[in-house]
Amino acid sequence: MTDFAKIAGTLKSLRSLHVGSPRDAEFASHLDRLLKRDHMGGLLPEALRFTSTGETRGILVIDGPGGGKSTLVARGLARHPVLSRKPDGHALYLDAVVPSPATLKSMTLELLTRSGYPLKSGRSEVWSQLQVFRERLHMLGIAVLWIDEAHDLFCADRNLILRAVKTLMQGDHAVIVILSGTERLRDIIRTDPQVQRRFSTINLKPVAAHSDKEQFAALIEQYCARAELEPPLQPDLVDRLFHASRYKFGRCIETINSAIEQALTHEDKALDIWHFSEAWAFQEGCTLDRNVFEVPEWWTVNPDATGQDEPAASAKRNRKRRA
Repeated sequence: MTDFAKIAGTLKSLRSLHVGSPRDAEFASHLDRLLKRDHMGGLLPEALRFTSTGETRGILVIDGPGGGKSTLVARGLARHPVLSRKPDGHALYLDAVVPSPATLKSMTLELLTRSGYPLKSGRSEVWSQLQVFRERLHMLGIAVLWIDEAHDLFCADRNLILRAVKTLMQGDHAVIVILSGTERLRDIIRTDPQVQRRFSTINLKPVAAHSDKEQFAALIEQYCARAELEPPLQPDLVDRLFHASRYKFGRCIETINSAIEQALTHEDKALDIWHFSEAWAFQEGCTLDRNVFEVPEWWTVNPDATGQDEPAASAKRNRKRRA
């Protein structure tokens, strides 16, 4: 009988693992240069000022959906040697995801709530609320503000929000601002030179067979060991995995976990390519002839194409599949 409780525990354990990569060091280097240092060169939990008027700087973290940018920033902040310290129970950074509807007012209210500020009824102006938030950051000793999915924030009130971002990075209570989002965020920031010059940019690179194949092959073996499965034997599995996951780091991890879930649910002893096929079909809703893990010429399949966009690929297989 399938032990679903054990499967859930295994998957929870796998999903909690962090897959280290050079991206972690890249983010740390961008962040550390924005912090003050003491006379011995040690980092301080205080934003460095870059101009005589007291301006701070920020970071744009850019990648497509499923690239792993949110996980990267969250871990980088949570494990930072000075920002993760929690005097009086508070970390020295504040994070928030853009709420819906994505307006300057809703974002400011969300930030106030995340800071622990008791919201009061009434119709105070958004700029008054933003000033209260800045004072709140100063009171809590917050050095870094991270807004995730920030591309959604600029759907409305773009000019007001760009102005608000500049406000957070200047004056006595200025902080480091980290914005993470898709390529659209980078394009929006570029429309305002005054905002753009305040940010360095991390463009997270897609995974590639020539540089990442060995790491992911080893990763699959490690995950299989934790799940008490024999690793798969197909030589082109990682290549198919990259293509099916749109060459996005985070999506690759999710697909591996989903394939392991399939193997455990079917009580198989080994992870096989057909588990990836089942997991990908479950996620994508694709037909057999468009399944990257099924067709021989998998590189011809466009994972994002509709049925009208491309001809069907041959689904002829040269391996046995579970009955």
